[in-house]
Amino acid sequence: MKKITLIIAAVILSLGQLAAQTKQQSTNKNSKKMETTEQYTFELSKNVTRQKISFKNRYGITLSGDLYLPKNAGNQKLAALAISGPFGAVKEQSSGLYANQMAERGFAVVAFDPSYTGESSGEPRNLASPEINTEDFSAAVDFLGIQKNVDRNKIGIIGICGFGGFALNATAVDKRVKAVATATMYDMTRVMSKGYNDSVTLEQRTKMLEQIGQQRWKDTENGTFAYGPEGNKALTDDAPQFLKNYYAYYRTKRGYHERSVNSGNAWTATTPLAFMNMPILTYIKEISPRPILIIVGEKAHSRYFSETAYENAVEPKELMIIPNAVHIDLYDKVDVIPFAKLEVFFKENLK
Repeated sequence: MKKITLIIAAVILSLGQLAAQTKQQSTNKNSKKMETTEQYTFELSKNVTRQKISFKNRYGITLSGDLYLPKNAGNQKLAALAISGPFGAVKEQSSGLYANQMAERGFAVVAFDPSYTGESSGEPRNLASPEINTEDFSAAVDFLGIQKNVDRNKIGIIGICGFGGFALNATAVDKRVKAVATATMYDMTRVMSKGYNDSVTLEQRTKMLEQIGQQRWKDTENGTFAYGPEGNKALTDDAPQFLKNYYAYYRTKRGYHERSVNSGNAWTATTPLAFMNMPILTYIKEISPRPILIIVGEKAHSRYFSETAYENAVEPKELMIIPNAVHIDLYDKVDVIPFAKLEVFFKENLK
């Protein structure tokens, strides 16, 4: 089998996806890593409470989340936010950090693990789907909308990294969402089907799909699901800088979590299949007249995803470029992430 190109390899390595030679891992091995402790990569604010919650999506999958509330809320009905991402992360990482910050600013916030990952249910483990992950946001809106302390007419969503694309897709179809913001967004269907900077040729795409088809035969014959390489393994000195940045977050004390796919677990080897021909931002224009805020780092390798989404969206829309920031700076650097801007954006638009 010929080696795939460097560009496709970069996509695969950075996402922990299918490689030219798929590493077999049992479902039990991946599930075992989920028997974990209450480990968060950030400190809970003294002005915020956090409680475990769960809710079901339209497919009957039970999603696990944390509900963050401002301590001084009293009996007032709050504007609310649903947050998830990055792609391959868990709620104890970036989405929880964002939720903590936004609850400090007066919102009721749910940070959740997507279907098949983290503490959420679904078999096989560590599977992603553009349709189901879009639905996960709407399920979080369902949950928020029936809480006694939430005004269901004031619900917005924030998507980080790959879940920025799903957040936009969910908002386009779910008219209950009144405003949407993305941070360091990825369009996962675009990058998996076209590679970085849309550089994958038809021949390369065909080869990838043939490899996935062969993997399906193997999975069927074995009666189990193979898994790709573990996420963000140690890299050589000549690896692209953005891959080194991912490692610096997911595989170090800074952002490591043992349930996170990107912290050393793996996606099912056939996960890319659904992403290859289901573009999620086809209907981005239908978000209007509800507002969109798109936040991205000036030096992020993923910047072009945000710029394309902004160009294709209809007013009201805003593109905020953070000077000198790279992709992962918007994962956890509270002095870089524009939380004050997010606060103003949602308070102005969730009313």
